[in-house]
Amino acid sequence: MNSNFNNIHIIAIGGAVMSSLGIALKKSGAKVTGSDDKIYDPALSNLQQNDLLPAEGWDEANIHKDLDTVIVGMHAKTDNPELKKAQDLGLTILSYPEFIRSQSEHKQRIVIAGSHGKTTITGMIVHVLNYLNKPCDYLLGAKIKGIDNTIQLSNAPIIVIEGDEYFTSPLDQSPKFLKYDHHIALISGTEWDHINVYPTADSYIEQFELLADSSPKAGSLLYCEDDRMAMIIGSKERDDVRAIPYKTPKYKVKNGQFILDGEHPLKVFGKHNMQNLEGARKLLDLLGVTDQQFYEAIQSYEGAEKRNNLVQANDSSAIYSDFAHAPSKVKATVHAVNELHPDRKLTACFELHTFSSLNKEYLPNYADKMKYADTAIVYYNKATLEAKGDTVLSTDELKAFFNEKNLLVFTDSDELKNYLNKQNWKNHDLLMMSSGNFGGLNLSELADNLLS
Repeated sequence: MNSNFNNIHIIAIGGAVMSSLGIALKKSGAKVTGSDDKIYDPALSNLQQNDLLPAEGWDEANIHKDLDTVIVGMHAKTDNPELKKAQDLGLTILSYPEFIRSQSEHKQRIVIAGSHGKTTITGMIVHVLNYLNKPCDYLLGAKIKGIDNTIQLSNAPIIVIEGDEYFTSPLDQSPKFLKYDHHIALISGTEWDHINVYPTADSYIEQFELLADSSPKAGSLLYCEDDRMAMIIGSKERDDVRAIPYKTPKYKVKNGQFILDGEHPLKVFGKHNMQNLEGARKLLDLLGVTDQQFYEAIQSYEGAEKRNNLVQANDSSAIYSDFAHAPSKVKATVHAVNELHPDRKLTACFELHTFSSLNKEYLPNYADKMKYADTAIVYYNKATLEAKGDTVLSTDELKAFFNEKNLLVFTDSDELKNYLNKQNWKNHDLLMMSSGNFGGLNLSELADNLLS
């Protein structure tokens, strides 16, 4: 780590990435303090285990002239008292992308971007490099099975960064991924998201164009040509920038397992993951990883912890959970489970939980995204909707938004649980998709009841 940063305070340390950054910095030998007004698990437990859990709330006393830098997260507001004091004292204030950039000055910087697939592709690249004992630093937006931390900062010659298109900080409304000054970038796909900060699809897509246009001379830009906008952005002529397209490779499904290129059995599944895997392979080729090395290493990759997660299974049924919330992710996840067991009936249940998914202007983007399910269910918590200042969504409205005339709609988790308990689960799979928790529904207990 850069020795100029020995005494660090993190405002809004309770976020997933911010808490991981704090822990990584402490492990590297820095003195780290933090603050936040609300902290939830898993960040709460992780900070506690590493003696970094702060008292709740903001405290100006945390900010003093001995700090080398203050790192500020998006959860903080511009009028945050700690941020204002840091400004008054003239301290160095960095967003976490700016801090990561400061730690990677002499590294080859690789940024993986896209509205879907970026966590998986970043995780695949890091997994393969780790498998081959090739040192690398990385920044992941979610926990990957087999990779201990979501952030690693060392003296490695390269850093692989999951590039987020969301705002950089309360003081900087440009997307995070523009702060890293990449040498290699990959765009997996572009589907309108984050409507609270990008009110139109065009304003969202523009951020990926800016990323591509910022590619340096002699740099490389990889893009998925199966995604229309990614192909348009990626194939644009740019002086001395190498454009590298990729698309879904050949694969087959045999006995509930995806097999790549006819002979490489995988632990992940779904067409979208085959596409992600091809993007990782093409990028790793630029780092000197041969196809033989890649195929050997990727067979042990298990994916992100909250993606395509098998909760429980028996000989004729399986129950999966997934963090899917954006339209493209919902469609890809439903299709993946359908492909895995094509002879079984599939019930897919999706919780409307995010700002975007509860917005009537955005909801039409979910049309046909659950078409691969035999039974499609949408759940939302009325209290969550009311907290966002919106009115109740009617069943007829949701049927129209999802283009599913037989769509089932639940707003009570007990009623949803009772419905699921009454179904016959022989030769029948269940997929539960949410970035929330279905009103506190315990999926492990549910699986025990359904498969007993």
